[in-house]
Amino acid sequence: MYQFKPLLKQTMWGGDAIAPFKGVETDLHKIGESWEISAVKGDLSVVADGKDEGKTIVQLIDEQKEKLLGKSVYAEYGDTFPLLIKFIDARQDLSIQVHPDDATAMKRHGSRGKTEMWYVIKADEGSHIKVGFNQPVNKDDYHRMVEDHSITQVLNEEKVKKGDVYFLPAGRVHSLGAGVFVAEIQETSDITYRIYDFGRKDAEGHERELHTELAKDVIDYSSIADYQTHYQEVYDKRVGLVDCPLFTTNLIEPTQPFHADYSQLDSFVVLICMEGGATITEHQADGDQEKGIQQGTTLLLPATTQGIDIVPKGCCRMLEVYINIKNA
Repeated sequence: MYQFKPLLKQTMWGGDAIAPFKGVETDLHKIGESWEISAVKGDLSVVADGKDEGKTIVQLIDEQKEKLLGKSVYAEYGDTFPLLIKFIDARQDLSIQVHPDDATAMKRHGSRGKTEMWYVIKADEGSHIKVGFNQPVNKDDYHRMVEDHSITQVLNEEKVKKGDVYFLPAGRVHSLGAGVFVAEIQETSDITYRIYDFGRKDAEGHERELHTELAKDVIDYSSIADYQTHYQEVYDKRVGLVDCPLFTTNLIEPTQPFHADYSQLDSFVVLICMEGGATITEHQADGDQEKGIQQGTTLLLPATTQGIDIVPKGCCRMLEVYINIKNA
């Protein structure tokens, strides 16, 4: 199992919650994101400890290939790790944004698109997100409303709390609000089209670039009744949150020793600890490995992992993420 050094990203809207949440010391302030596992060019995750300490995630894939990713995943994605895992701390509202789908992103940028999900780890009372539209909108409406600064009037806004889940397929407009701290699972892509930024200016007094025209043809202008992903919280069982062709995410909240069997899974597994801690024992064909984790720890288990045993330390809450390529 692998743990990587976090890539801490300072942003104009970031806060000071990520470092203490992860238990890391840093002189950085206004940290908006911690990239936990990244294969984005220029931002490659580096192994933090163990015999592979110092290796990048690209080097691990080059050495292990399908043993790390899984046969079907490697056949689909090759030498690219397919997911980007983050923690995000929004102290101010983020810009209104949208991401292209795979086909459009490949045509325009030679990259995958970005479908993603949020799990709300904590949220200040009254904090909110914007997701989707509260009424049907067309391209002409959109362009006019960006120009006259009324676009926020047609965006769906929802108060959020700890444990809320939102699935954000490519094309769905969205924005995290001030006071929201999330775990984000997304495709490996850093392509974002900024639609609206509330007229904010950077440290040099410049407004950030908007991508009005690029976004115009990728936005899903429809409106749906409920954008939230609902689930029933159950201790000591896997609880399904999101299951799409790009990733599957489950919630695990063990109160006693918990076994996860991966012997029939043809994929790597990512574990994200969001509360409490645990001892993880990984079972491989050539032996077992044990590691203690705590709030803020993210682990990558290779596809050769046969299973794990989780022994929680008090309250423990984690996400389990993998790729289930259907009919592979």
